[in-house]
Amino acid sequence: MAKAKLAITFDEQTLAEVDHLVKLHMFPNRSRAIEQAVVEKLARLNHSRLARECALLDPAQEKAMAEEGMGEELDQWPAY
Repeated sequence: MAKAKLAITFDEQTLAEVDHLVKLHMFPNRSRAIEQAVVEKLARLNHSRLARECALLDPAQEKAMAEEGMGEELDQWPAY
């Protein structure tokens, strides 16, 4: 995947923490540490969004839609 360069600004404490992680060889360089942090944050935001959207669903309506068209087969399934 193609990558693009960008400039970012950090306060000295945050940059020192990133540099410390690089010094401990947890990341090969600052760029990789920051890239990984952004990727993880985006994944968490996307997961949170999915959870919020799922919470809006009506369980009874979802069950009815899932069972729609099952007819006689429905009696053969175990109870929820």
